[in-house]
Amino acid sequence: MTPEEGDAILHDYFAPWIQRLGLRVEETGERHAVVRLPWSDALAREGGGLCGQAMMAAADTATVIAISSARGGFVPMTTVQQSTTFQRPVVGADVLIDVRITKLGRTLAFSEVTLTPDGTSEPAARASTVYAILA
Repeated sequence: MTPEEGDAILHDYFAPWIQRLGLRVEETGERHAVVRLPWSDALAREGGGLCGQAMMAAADTATVIAISSARGGFVPMTTVQQSTTFQRPVVGADVLIDVRITKLGRTLAFSEVTLTPDGTSEPAARASTVYAILA
């Protein structure tokens, strides 16, 4: 799957409020994807840091792209579990969301997600997800 096909999935299968996050697929691979969450003052909380809800939604959405890439295209799926740990604030920077599929079964997929501000090597957050594959 190409990044352009990943962008088409974002456009075709996600709610308008997710589309307003402005996510862009940067990279896709056999068992991974990298998605960019552009910085927006509209997503900042008091104090100027990117809100955790936006980062969690972006991580959840990026997982769909990674699973779709691993499966060769979009299939119906749903989140079963997501656990996120925030390590440092993000201020004034895009976030790169790197999703690695750790197990891809017939009905479940597991992933590890790293959220890193663009231009740094220190993650701002880490997440793990479990998805049910419905088709």
